[in-house]
Amino acid sequence: MPEEFTLTGWSKLGGLVRDTRLSQGLSQATLAARANVARSWLARVEAGHRGAELEPLLRLLAALDLTLTLRPSVDAQQQTQPDTGRSRAESAQKPRTQQEPPDEVGAGLRAASQERRASWGLPDTGSRDNRDD
Repeated sequence: MPEEFTLTGWSKLGGLVRDTRLSQGLSQATLAARANVARSWLARVEAGHRGAELEPLLRLLAALDLTLTLRPSVDAQQQTQPDTGRSRAESAQKPRTQQEPPDEVGAGLRAASQERRASWGLPDTGSRDNRDD
């Protein structure tokens, strides 16, 4: 059975590429030509530089007879919670809270805010959601 590798970062990817290339007796130039990538790009990948584009990376892995397999991490599987029967749309909605009727203090603050807005020449929005209260 082939060995599997878990990549947790760019440096591990670079090390895997370098070790596989050397185990196959390939030079950087030979592998770069097989994968149709620049040798300097291959050197950067092997050194663990971030930001390699996916298309040339897939060509490189194919030239090494490697495949890329994606699966949920063990941590993600452990964090999965049982389905509560709610749809995603329902889960994404914020919980609704019931607003209390305005009290005398709140009414006074809103009146003062409306007067202040009027003195500044701002329109009265007429809503309770005045951010400058």
